[in-house]
Amino acid sequence: MTQHAAHVAKNKNPSGAPTSTSLAPPQDDVAATDELRRIYQSMRVELAKVIIGQKEVIEKMLICILARGHALLMGVPGLAKTTIVNSLAQVMSLQFNRVQFTPDLMPSDITGTDILQETDQPGRREFVFVKGPVFANIVLADEINRTPPKTQSALLEAMQEHRVTVAGRFFSLPSPFFVLATQNPIEQEGTYSLPEAQLDRFMFFIHVDYPDQDEERRIARETTGAAPPPLQKLISGAEVLHFQEVVQRVPVPDHIYDTAVDLVRRTRPRSEQAPDWLKKWVTWGAGPRAVQYLIRGAKAHAVLQGSYLVRMEDLEAVAQPVLTHRILTNFQAQSEGITSTVIVDRLLKEIQAETRRG
Repeated sequence: MTQHAAHVAKNKNPSGAPTSTSLAPPQDDVAATDELRRIYQSMRVELAKVIIGQKEVIEKMLICILARGHALLMGVPGLAKTTIVNSLAQVMSLQFNRVQFTPDLMPSDITGTDILQETDQPGRREFVFVKGPVFANIVLADEINRTPPKTQSALLEAMQEHRVTVAGRFFSLPSPFFVLATQNPIEQEGTYSLPEAQLDRFMFFIHVDYPDQDEERRIARETTGAAPPPLQKLISGAEVLHFQEVVQRVPVPDHIYDTAVDLVRRTRPRSEQAPDWLKKWVTWGAGPRAVQYLIRGAKAHAVLQGSYLVRMEDLEAVAQPVLTHRILTNFQAQSEGITSTVIVDRLLKEIQAETRRG
């Protein structure tokens, strides 16, 4: 049995019948998938030269890039968030800019502004637009919750439309374009919560945890001596755009679409599909954008795992980072220690149990 045939045989709908072979992708996409898988393995080896641990974080960030999404990272300082992003940009030959968000940061500090400059003609001046740091392939918005909502909103148009508007003029951002924002969970004073509209623009919410003991021992030994070796460029920006198109064409069986819609609708307390236990803990559930991100994320995850079509385990792998920040819990849930992560886990277990029974 070929590798592709094995994948088709493995994927079955809830009734137990194998998925249709019409889902087989074109041969050029199969070759591109194999090539991307090889590049991904090389990237992991290359990034391990400067980053110890955090393999899941790196994988989720790459899924966002391939799925044309953005990511929000939550983690305490010192967990190499900036280093991960900068290193990822280096191996992908992408331009990287970092913006430190502070209470006095203005929207023009992100998007850019018009500067009055002299022209070739004596005594004549004109306004020239000077691009801000958002004009890069990968933009790190560090501690995004430390700046007021007016400045936070400067990223909304850039994230959604891949352009900025200054004085009524549109300026397109480079492609590919990816925003990574970080939040510090331990500094509450002087911070501004992200509005739901901006949270929904982020495809993934990625929790960056402490390294384990062995990894921390390696950090102590390997990062306190000689300078880290230079990273090799493994892929170009044009190739990233090509692989984004390949990911977009990954076949998805009908039962995966159905499960994604069912999962999202169960997060809404006013929906008929919502279980009774969820209604007492959740104020607001995920919107239709969550369904889109579940499918797009599952496609990218499948490709990185070497699969030629989306499987149920691909959908389950991206459910937490897609849904965690889109479920708003109420006071009762908070008082009982019930987080959105717990809710997503329970919903997934229920769907898995129903699938096995079905």
